[in-house]
Amino acid sequence: MKIKLQLFGSSRDFSKKDHLMLEVKDKASIKDLRNEIIHYLDKSFKGNESFIKIVNSSAFCSENNEIISDNYKITKDQKIGIIPPIGGG
Repeated sequence: MKIKLQLFGSSRDFSKKDHLMLEVKDKASIKDLRNEIIHYLDKSFKGNESFIKIVNSSAFCSENNEIISDNYKITKDQKIGIIPPIGGG
């Protein structure tokens, strides 16, 4: 499935655009999406530890602007936002 990952805050450094297009398996979870983002960062930014910390500490929101947990199942192509912590926490 195709995910348009909307980038907010410090995650905007992950791309020159305001989003990333990622592919995840059918019924992937947000935890799986986190791993896919880290894989992308590893390839694109040689495992930049600061970027990986951002991914691991970020919240995610659905296309309905609701915060979603790591167990949330992705069942269709959709937009998901990554919301990094503000001010380091």
